[in-house]
Amino acid sequence: MAAYLLKRLLLLGPVLLGLSAMVFALVSLVPGDPALALLGPYATPERVAELHRELGLDGPLPLRYATWLGNVLHGELGRSYSLNRPVLDTVLERLGPTLLLAGTALVLATLLGLVAGAVSAVHRQRWPDRVLTLLSLTGLSTPAFWLALLLVSVLAVQARFFPVSGMSSSHGPRAGGVLDLLHHLALPALSLAFIAAGIIARVTRTAMLEVLGQGYIRNARARGIPEDQLFYRHAFRNAVVSVIPVIGLQAGFVLGGAVYIETVFQWPGLGRMLVDAILARDLLLVQGGVLVVATSYVLINLCTDLLQRALDPRAQA
Repeated sequence: MAAYLLKRLLLLGPVLLGLSAMVFALVSLVPGDPALALLGPYATPERVAELHRELGLDGPLPLRYATWLGNVLHGELGRSYSLNRPVLDTVLERLGPTLLLAGTALVLATLLGLVAGAVSAVHRQRWPDRVLTLLSLTGLSTPAFWLALLLVSVLAVQARFFPVSGMSSSHGPRAGGVLDLLHHLALPALSLAFIAAGIIARVTRTAMLEVLGQGYIRNARARGIPEDQLFYRHAFRNAVVSVIPVIGLQAGFVLGGAVYIETVFQWPGLGRMLVDAILARDLLLVQGGVLVVATSYVLINLCTDLLQRALDPRAQA
């Protein structure tokens, strides 16, 4: 395990370097001039050129990337054009709400997916399996933003069970507490979790059926081990190991999906910040936010691989 961890950490450097180059190149292709966005459409060419020099936008792209990368290696992501504050401070301030939303959605998706997949496998070809399969396929084919708008329309606007937007309220019986936060978190987390839960459920069902077909399960059944113990203590525990990489991939999905879900619900996280930064042509803020999200995705996959190797002796062979 130690040798594998060292190997992965050595590979992490080139991956992050290539990731930073890709992020910088893609963000640089975003149409629009940050100087014109700051100065307005009636700015003079002289003032635009002067602001280009002040912002460091007048040099060639490779030189700008080298300067930006050097600052990143020193923990400096630059200064936001539109907010006039350090990018790192802004990103860290918005990272907490995004991690809360993505983490809640991932936990919800994992619990729903594992339970649905296990029940579906146990009741194969019977009505629980058919119902859960239909729900899983519906989740796989439903865009998260469409589901978010549907939930807002039905549960927030018409039924008024949940708030339409925001992270908390300053009035009402739940003001300032955990219940208030959960009340606002329910719809965006469910919107993100639905698709991921469908994927996890399908993979769990397949893994469970594969484990249930193994010889040691048949031997255990022949020895008279109760079916519930056989399913949930032996088959389910071994099937979960195969699902762990999929859960890691869904962690990246919910983290990336927070961009449009936060926009729909006006959630004050990285996703909403990135949309506002793109509209303002704030390149440094976009680069910093995307770099943090992408780096988080890489680290999540690394942790997922390590967890699977720790739980599955076959992966260490």
